[in-house]
Amino acid sequence: MRVGLYPGTFDPITLGHMDIIRRATRLVDKLVIGVAINRDKGPLFSLEERVGMIEDECTALSAQTGVEIVAHPFENLLINCAHDVGAHMIIRGLRAVADFEYEYQMVGMNRQLDDSIETVFLMAEAQHQAIASKLVKEIARLGGDVSKFVTPRVNTEVRARFD
Repeated sequence: MRVGLYPGTFDPITLGHMDIIRRATRLVDKLVIGVAINRDKGPLFSLEERVGMIEDECTALSAQTGVEIVAHPFENLLINCAHDVGAHMIIRGLRAVADFEYEYQMVGMNRQLDDSIETVFLMAEAQHQAIASKLVKEIARLGGDVSKFVTPRVNTEVRARFD
């Protein structure tokens, strides 16, 4: 079974994330969405809320593609999380060259920790390249409309935080 791990904070999950998830289902039999517990970032949504949003957003996609998609919180090293879930592949989304520089360093370090786990980069579709959770939160905080960047359910959740 081909198991892939797509890690991130998903605070909140965006249409860009969903684009990568949808495309990753073509590469694996099971996709684990690794939800990072990053206390230093001070997330807008709790871990439970982020996991719930991911599960809600991925249920239909899982049924449509036949690929099992599960959310898995983690707070350890990414390589250790990959071992925990039986992943042979880490999936990362790229939006711009700046993303690549950071990701290139991470791949190098991860390969030193375990060279049997491959990292696969998927470029975000053009219409999603500018979307970042950080910017979604900033736009919403300042009263802007984020409905172009997230699903209707997530939009409702984000708006509720700032209304």
